[in-house]
This record gives sequence, structure tokens and C-alpha cells, in this order.
Amino acid sequence: MTDWDLRKLRVLRTLQELGTVRATAEALSMTPSAVSQQLSSLSQQVGVALLEAHGRRVRLTDAAHVLLRHTDVVLAQLERAEAELDGFVRGEAGRVRIGAFATAIPTLVVPTLKILRRTRPDLRTRVHQADAAEVYELLAAGEIDIGLSLAAQAPSDQDGRYERGELLADPLDVALPVQHRLASAPALGLRDLADEPWIYGASGPWRDITIAACAQAGFVPEQGHVASDWRAILDMVAAGLGVALIPRLAAAADTPEVALRTPQIDQPRRHVVWAVRAGAGQRPQIEATLRALAETASTLRAANVQSR
Repeated sequence: MTDWDLRKLRVLRTLQELGTVRATAEALSMTPSAVSQQLSSLSQQVGVALLEAHGRRVRLTDAAHVLLRHTDVVLAQLERAEAELDGFVRGEAGRVRIGAFATAIPTLVVPTLKILRRTRPDLRTRVHQADAAEVYELLAAGEIDIGLSLAAQAPSDQDGRYERGELLADPLDVALPVQHRLASAPALGLRDLADEPWIYGASGPWRDITIAACAQAGFVPEQGHVASDWRAILDMVAAGLGVALIPRLAAAADTPEVALRTPQIDQPRRHVVWAVRAGAGQRPQIEATLRALAETASTLRAANVQSR
């Protein structure tokens, strides 16, 4: 029977995700030669080629994909085993590392940590801010235990490495200068703003969400200014430089010069999700954190019922 080395399997999994030996080495804090040695050793161990040359790069063989399919099952089962073992030491202090995108930290993560201080004072926590798309990379690398991301950034449902669940649907409000002719209109649709200059990022999920919401309303937004920081966007809206879609989670701070309106016709939303490595959700400390996150999300949903 083959004596499997999980480190080598994780190297192969990371290579599949990142595509190059150099990127794999950087992600795993290894040298490229060490990565190559691990993969060569694994290939010899299984008795079949796992990599093949493809131009100046390498790609995985069919045998490698078969091995990785079983690797995902094995790693998930090991996570479940650790979760069961954690159940024997519930009285000991645990640790949970949470990765989240910027607007989720003050609105979801911080209130959750306050709940945990009260209900699980023995639990140590660590917060890691990351882009929504980066959260899954951090989970796969074992750098965080729970990730908060957007549904639009999730891997396919066929990816068995993660367990996911929705926390809340975050309403998207339109930010207008308070003097705008539609700032106090009785009903507002995105199409009413088709001729306005729009403010959103040059790339990333928020650009995609803005363009998709406007497309669903029947127009392509004219990008008047490029910005991705919510404070900068709101300040530009306040100055009358354009309009923008703002997630309700990002619009907590009062900006008197900006009117935030809920589009009554379109009612666009972004979906905030949690994710853990497959099998890890049964660990007591992760279960406790997910319950606290659900409580926080429930409070936010109740607060978000009111339209602006």
C-alpha cells in the first residue's frame, strides 16, 4: 500500500489552482526547485506521470486530475476527523481565523466577535482582511478557517473543497447628490439614471456588479470616474461628480451631502456568503463562530427591511 504524503498532495493541488511552479512555490513559501522535487517524488510514488510540458509551462495529466479528485475527498475526511477530535477537548481554548472583504469587517465580523467574547470567552480569534476573490485562496492554503465572500466570487458548485452558505442579501442603494433632481423622487429605478455619469472601479467584483445591475435595467452605464474606495466614491457623489451603486453594508457612515435611495423597480442585491474547508464546519469553534455570524446577519437583515 502506498504511504501517502499529504504535503506532496497539497503541492499538486496548489499547482492546479495557480498554474505555475513559481506561483506554487510563492504560495507555499517554498523554492521552485523544492516544488519540482516534491512533484517528481509524488510521480515516482504513484508510478505514473503527473505533469507534462506545455510550451514553457507544465500542465496536469489526466492521472493527476484523478489523483486530485480523490485528494479532495481525503482532505475533507481529515478535516472531519479533526472536527470530531476537537469535540473531546471542547473545554480547551480554540482558535478561529476569519478572512473577510473590507465592508464585511465592521458590519459582520466585529459584531460577531463581540458575541463570541460573551458566549465563548475562551475562543481566540484573528481577522484577515482580503479581497472577496482572495478568500478561497486563503482557505485552500490553510491560512484562514472561515471566509466571508460574495456569491459571485465563489468557485463552481462542483468544487468539493468547500462548504458554503448564504449569510444575507445585501441591498444595493443608489447614491445621489442631495441636490439631484431625483434625490427625493417618490419611486426610483436604475434606468432613470441611464444618462448620468457613474462612479465605480476599473476592475473587480464591484465593477461587474454595477454593470450587471445596469444591464438588467436595460442600459450600459457611462463611467464618469474610476474609484473603488467607498469613502472616495461617496465624496465624489457628494461633490456632484456622478452617481453610484453602494452596498448597504458600506453605507453605514452618514454623508449629509449624499442621498441614498433604494431602487424600487430593480431592487438589486449582492449575496454575502460564508465558506469553510469541506468537513471543517463540524469543529466546535467553527460551529460557534458560524452561529454568531448567523445571529449578526439576522440582525442586519431586520435592519435592512426598511427602504430608503
